[in-house]
Amino acid sequence: MTGLLGQQRAKRRRFEAITRAWSTDLFRFAFWLCRDRELAEDLTQETFLRAWRALDTLDDDKAAKAWLITILRREYARQFERLRPVLTEIDEQVLPAANSDYDTSTEAFVLRRALARLDEDYRLPLLLQVIGGFTCAEIATQLGLSESAAVTRVFRAKRKLREALGERWEEDETRD
Repeated sequence: MTGLLGQQRAKRRRFEAITRAWSTDLFRFAFWLCRDRELAEDLTQETFLRAWRALDTLDDDKAAKAWLITILRREYARQFERLRPVLTEIDEQVLPAANSDYDTSTEAFVLRRALARLDEDYRLPLLLQVIGGFTCAEIATQLGLSESAAVTRVFRAKRKLREALGERWEEDETRD
C-alpha cells in the first residue's frame, strides 16, 4: 500500500512541475486560438485534466510542452466542434473593458485582426513558433507535416501577415 501512495505522490509532484513550467505558455496559446479569456481558461483547465489522466503516456518530461500543446489543440477542436461559437465583431471601445489585461494598442488590434484572418493552416504553425517557441521540426511533428511543409507554412504565414499589415509592417521593419 505504501508503494502505491509513493507512486501517486511522485505522479502528483511530476504533474505539478509540468503545470508550473508550462501553464503560462499553454494559456497564452489557448488565448491566441480562441481570443476569449474565459474560453482560454476553460481550455487550459480541460487540457490539464486530460494531461493528468494521460500522464503515464508521457515518456519524457522534456517533451511535455509539445505534448500539452497537442492535447490543447485536440481539445480546442473538440470544443469548437461541439460549441460552434458565434463570433461577432466587437466594437473597439468595448474591447478594453472586456479584457483589461489584453493589449489594446492599435498595433496589437491590427495584428490580432490580421492573424484571425489567416487560414488556420498558416495561423497555427505561426502561433506554435511565435507563441509556443517551437522549431519547425517540432511543429511538423505536432501537425503531422513534413519539416519542409512546416517551414513553408510559417514562411507563407509571415508573408501573408506582411501583406495584410502593409505599410505598418514596413514602418516597423525600418525602425529595427
